[in-house]
Amino acid sequence: MNQHDLARGIALSVGASALFALMSGYTKWLAPLDGLDIFAWRIVWTLPGALALVAVRKRWPQLCALVSRLAKTPHLLLAFAAAAALLGVQLWIFLWAPLHGRALEVSLGYFLLPLAMVLLGRFHYGERLDAFQWAGVVAAAVGVAHELVVTHAFAWPTLVVMLGYPPYFVLRRKLNADPLVSFAVEIMLIAPVAVIMLIVRGSFADVSGSPHLGLLLLPGLGALSTIALASYLRASRHLPIALFGILGYVEPVLLVGVAVLLLGEPFSMRQLGTYVPIWIAVVLTGVHSARLLMRERSRNKALPMSEHHASVEHETVAEEIERVD
Repeated sequence: MNQHDLARGIALSVGASALFALMSGYTKWLAPLDGLDIFAWRIVWTLPGALALVAVRKRWPQLCALVSRLAKTPHLLLAFAAAAALLGVQLWIFLWAPLHGRALEVSLGYFLLPLAMVLLGRFHYGERLDAFQWAGVVAAAVGVAHELVVTHAFAWPTLVVMLGYPPYFVLRRKLNADPLVSFAVEIMLIAPVAVIMLIVRGSFADVSGSPHLGLLLLPGLGALSTIALASYLRASRHLPIALFGILGYVEPVLLVGVAVLLLGEPFSMRQLGTYVPIWIAVVLTGVHSARLLMRERSRNKALPMSEHHASVEHETVAEEIERVD
């Protein structure tokens, strides 16, 4: 992994976390729609955004090739359908929870998810963790343990988030396709289900009676969703799975800021026992990321210029061949 890929992966992950946090506060402007309606509209408006990204990045040949392969390969189609289902559940619960008083349970799932991803990287992929990563894991575990002891909140939404994302990312890595193209295909597979939901629930009539909702707010939700998800999925390909997992702590920290500053939710002193260790884990993540960047920069400076260019060219070509296949 070269320095450019690592820096890009970190930037994409942090940027995606910021957009996801903003999206959680965005739902308050979408009344009278409920969580299922918002999820379905999110899919409908994310689809054109995803296809636009494919066009901008000149990935149409890869998309057409993948769709053709799916039509001819039932087991590959089944694998992508499984990935789409796993993704759909996460997109739904993220928007459903704040509207049904389950935000705490889902937030706890997001706190636990990076721990699950780090442990997945260590024990499934055999990645080694350095002292800063282990310290970050321990600090985050202390915060999560405090929340569990104080609130006793470990309900099914928590498990859905914590245990639902790891198999999704494992499956996507095994599919080994272009991240943006795969994302577009998954949204294409979810879209028919979303449209059926909107028809059955009469949501088209609700939106038609509110022009600002149908012409401005819902398309805006689709734009946020497209950019955030595409950035997040692309980051998963540029980072070691353990670092990708630890960077996941940025999102719940930002979600706290949105909840307190934008949504006006109270923040008690008791909650500091949960969030201070999480913030410490984020700082340790930043230190670990900086160390990785410095190490890569030093390694690249030590290489002869011709060898460095050859290495980068080989990695780029190999990546493109891997994506097409």
